[in-house]
Amino acid sequence: MDQDGISLIKGNLLIVDDEPDNIRVLSALLTQQGYYVRKALNVQIALIAVNSLKPDLILLDIRMPDATGYDLCRQLKSNPDTHEIPVIFISALNQIEDIMQAFSVGGVDYVTKPFKVDEVLARVKNQLTICQLKQQLLEQNQQLLQQNNQLTQEIKTRQKVEENLQTVNRQLQNLASCDSLTSLANRRHFDEYFQQTWKQMIEVQQPLSLLLCDLDFFKHYNDHYGHPAGDICLKLVAQALDRSVSHSRDLVARYGGEEFAIILPNTDLSGALKVAQTIHQEVQQLKINHEYSTVSSIVTVSIGVSYQIPQKDTSAEHLLTIADQALYEAKQKGRNQYCVKV
Repeated sequence: MDQDGISLIKGNLLIVDDEPDNIRVLSALLTQQGYYVRKALNVQIALIAVNSLKPDLILLDIRMPDATGYDLCRQLKSNPDTHEIPVIFISALNQIEDIMQAFSVGGVDYVTKPFKVDEVLARVKNQLTICQLKQQLLEQNQQLLQQNNQLTQEIKTRQKVEENLQTVNRQLQNLASCDSLTSLANRRHFDEYFQQTWKQMIEVQQPLSLLLCDLDFFKHYNDHYGHPAGDICLKLVAQALDRSVSHSRDLVARYGGEEFAIILPNTDLSGALKVAQTIHQEVQQLKINHEYSTVSSIVTVSIGVSYQIPQKDTSAEHLLTIADQALYEAKQKGRNQYCVKV
């Protein structure tokens, strides 16, 4: 397929993995979604593929026979021609040290095997969207320089540029509603969605549940393992929380620091408790070492659960207050558990 043919599809992807079965599954999945996919079983073949046609994104395994994925990523990032190619590591290695090294050599994201289909598709789409936005901004800047030399068409040109910038700004504004570290909703988005959902639940008289989650002894984790490791820990826990909800209207947000909030519309207390239990299971399965916690040898979370059918004479802040009280109680009782207040 030539360059023109590739431009008609979603993106040009390169999968690098020494396991043919892994490549076969990933290739079929991504091709079905409209991507042009090339495959390489080792680093040497990958370099040939990159030089023949620069990919828009690389999905890269770590363990390979001739050289590691770290080596390939480091080599690509040292070359000005390939420096901008985003690299998503997909590996069965799930230790903090492995993930930290992946980011330190230039990786933009990390997915652990066995991967989830929706997760891989979302992460690929997210990275390609970021690249496209950067490219749009670059092209528009170049266009502005050219149009400034055409004074006779200044008004028409400015109107066109403003329309393009408004479109990009709207897209960037959507990205601004996400927490840059965890890719979850940020505090601003949480506040807006919480108030909006509270009003909707008043109108339909349906239950609204709220969970506040706090990583146990996270300050000790940061102090002893370092802030880069702490950031990776937050990312992994954020992904675990996101996996714990199942409805499209549920919102998982980074509330601040090591604290997360989960809004569960149309969810009664029984449903909220199931989510809290799932969160504990998902976080426990991460098995992130925490030798400086007094409740466990791995990272754990405390959860406060609140639930109400919103009424006009109450406020969303009240639901937040009692969730915070429940979280405080969970910590007082020894952490690594959930408590409920209604």
